[in-house]
Amino acid sequence: MTTVEIEYCVPCGHLDRAMDLQRAILQALERDVEAVTLRTGDGGVFRVDVDGETVFDVADDEFDVDEIVRSVRQRI
Repeated sequence: MTTVEIEYCVPCGHLDRAMDLQRAILQALERDVEAVTLRTGDGGVFRVDVDGETVFDVADDEFDVDEIVRSVRQRI
């Protein structure tokens, strides 16, 4: 089964954003994922990996919850 990891920057204060995204993924895909975990980081990181493959990185794309959920759905 699929696992999703959200790594977020603690010093940047992205915990709320990470939890909102975690909730959105679980609401949309809860029967299709085994776990949606949060991982602390720093240096401005905000990345979403599905089974170890990055599907979103704030360094490359603009943060959009709906688009990230679609990317996760496409990967699974």
